[in-house]
Amino acid sequence: MATEKQPTVIKKYANRRLYHTGTSTYVTLEDLATMVRQGEDFVVYDAKSGEEITRSVLTQIIFEQESKEGQNLLPVTFLRQLIRFYGDSLQSLVPSYLEFSMNNLSKEQQKLREQMTQAFGPSAFQAMEEQVQKNMGFFTDAMRMFAPFAPRPGGAAPAEKSEDKAAEANDLDALKKQMADMQAKLDTLSRK
Repeated sequence: MATEKQPTVIKKYANRRLYHTGTSTYVTLEDLATMVRQGEDFVVYDAKSGEEITRSVLTQIIFEQESKEGQNLLPVTFLRQLIRFYGDSLQSLVPSYLEFSMNNLSKEQQKLREQMTQAFGPSAFQAMEEQVQKNMGFFTDAMRMFAPFAPRPGGAAPAEKSEDKAAEANDLDALKKQMADMQAKLDTLSRK
């Protein structure tokens, strides 16, 4: 008869230090984030009161991750909508809906990873990540066109050189071609 592994106990002390009872060491929020990524469950208790504070610690981890450059998963519109649900009559439905949605996303994510690995090999994800970074750069530049007088990072002047624009246009054309090729391969895979 298989028994389910009990979650690791983490104690949070008044000095805000986190103590991993399994390894008898102090850990950081980043260490806890790594544990989550590796699928290790834990519960966090306030060392003085014994109150379970796992939710607030997980929220701190999300806040820390969102504060890192390029790590944003939660769009501002989503955060605003989420805040609006607090105190709303639908508040009790939101947690189960979000949990259901995240479970489905995780399942589909694994299927997509498997299809991409079969089609393009393991290095496809690194190429995709690089492409996403380029896309975000293009998107940011495009948004600047709609706000030409907004301050730019690094104090760049609103007027750009025509050479830069030509290079960006070539990059955009190359990106469009790559995306079309990738879509065709995905369509082929989905028909199998």
